[in-house]
Amino acid sequence: MSADGPEPAGSTAPPDAALDTAADEGDLEVDREVDLEDTDGPLEDLSDGPAEDDADAVVDLEGPRRRARRERAERRAVQQRAVAIEEARREAKRRARGQDGSEPPREAARNIKGLKLFLWTALLVLLSVALGLVLYFTPLMSARSLVIIGTGAVPSEEVVAAAAVKLGTPLLQINTDQVADRIAGIRRVATARVQREYPSAVRVTITERIPVAFKDFPDGPHLFDRDGVDFVTAPPPPGLAYLDVVNPGPADPPTRSALEVMTALRPEVLAQVSRVAAPSVASITLSLHDGRTVVWGTTDRADEKSEKLTALLTQPGRVYDVSSPDLPTVG
Repeated sequence: MSADGPEPAGSTAPPDAALDTAADEGDLEVDREVDLEDTDGPLEDLSDGPAEDDADAVVDLEGPRRRARRERAERRAVQQRAVAIEEARREAKRRARGQDGSEPPREAARNIKGLKLFLWTALLVLLSVALGLVLYFTPLMSARSLVIIGTGAVPSEEVVAAAAVKLGTPLLQINTDQVADRIAGIRRVATARVQREYPSAVRVTITERIPVAFKDFPDGPHLFDRDGVDFVTAPPPPGLAYLDVVNPGPADPPTRSALEVMTALRPEVLAQVSRVAAPSVASITLSLHDGRTVVWGTTDRADEKSEKLTALLTQPGRVYDVSSPDLPTVG
């Protein structure tokens, strides 16, 4: 009741008093909501002008909890718009690069690389073929000389005649295997090797046969090499051993066994042998120039037998048996 008297029935409180009451209630609500939830910082200014004043008016009338939610929603919306703008900008740049060819796709890059490799390979093949045709059909690199190496008893003229290489022939047209086979047909030649020597020579390297033993025939003595090949009819060199077998030749087992023994002997012992007899592969004997005899037996353990015989020959005796190298005897 005021001093002016009682208020009339049905009257309301003055506007200022109502505002004071709402403010007091808002303050109480602020105290309660601060205890229940933390709030974020104030929003950044995103616009100017009257809209800002309206937003301030709205903020004054809403509680801190709602204001915090609204500010978070506004920040998320701003971030989403910024991300969408950045993605659109990047997509536009990618499309622009794809259209102007500054960044070709990986598949296109691989295709271009493969095409370049194919073109270079084809070019190299064409150049190789062209060079081969030039060398094969033109005298640019032709045989102008024939170099013979390894001749001794075989005359070089005989090798040249057997080779039958026409000077002036392009080197690539010369079949070296056929030339080597023709030269190997010479009886005294054991092996022949033919090589092209660019730019203009053919090199022939031969190995002559070396006599290991000889055997008399009606037409004269025949010389045999270590393989049992009868390669020449001529007087034997001094000190060459006589080969005493029935059917001498490279396919005869006793011949091969007798010559294997001869090649296993030490040089100082080989010089003393005058005859090697092999009636069979298991009964090989050696006769020395001074009349002594060596019983060899089979070709088994030939190196051990040669070593034992070298030591035994320093002892006096007539028969030296090394058929069993573990128990050699002198009789």
